[in-house]
Amino acid sequence: MGRILIVDDEPKIREVIREYAEFNGYAVEEAGNGMEAIGLCKLNDYDLIIMDIMMPKLDGYSACKEIRKIKDIPVIMLSARGEEYDKLYGFELGIDDYVVKPFSPKELMARINVALTRRNNTSIEPLEIIKFEGLEINIPARSVTIDGKKAELTPKEYDLLFYLVQNKNIALSRNKLLSDVWGYDFYGDDRTIDTHIKNLRNSLGNYRDYIVTLRGVGYKFEA
Repeated sequence: MGRILIVDDEPKIREVIREYAEFNGYAVEEAGNGMEAIGLCKLNDYDLIIMDIMMPKLDGYSACKEIRKIKDIPVIMLSARGEEYDKLYGFELGIDDYVVKPFSPKELMARINVALTRRNNTSIEPLEIIKFEGLEINIPARSVTIDGKKAELTPKEYDLLFYLVQNKNIALSRNKLLSDVWGYDFYGDDRTIDTHIKNLRNSLGNYRDYIVTLRGVGYKFEA
């Protein structure tokens, strides 16, 4: 089903996640800190990373930043820190989800399944490349080119942009975006969407205005 990297300095937590993940058919590897996780990502390809925040040698946020430079891998943050600031900071880094300890292993597996399903599935026909002036979007290749230069988007920014483009000129509420892009509405609020839209606009540069804010409603892609 997929290959998962579990990064946590607590062996018991890694053991619990591994047990449930392997039961659900995933291949699992482990790392005890951020530095070890970066080293493994340089050597191997993973479909998803479960990353703790507070770890020795290198924290999860810093490790996530470094991994983003070399690999495009979905990340679910796992942390005892449940403050809104911590969650929003994680989303600004491009993580796909944030789970607060103590957590339900069954719920974590559901979130993993959704993240991987959303990553692997798309409703746009294969090989379709969409162009809006100097903005070129290649959904099967998960690449975006701006005026001939490849843009560096986070995995969730790709998902959000592709969904907006698929529904071009359609008003999309924040709840609709949470449900369809994140795959569920169990966790998430307006700030989650707004943070990702802000980051996506910054990534699009001169074409940021294609994403239109609909006051009191949500957003739409208008080109």
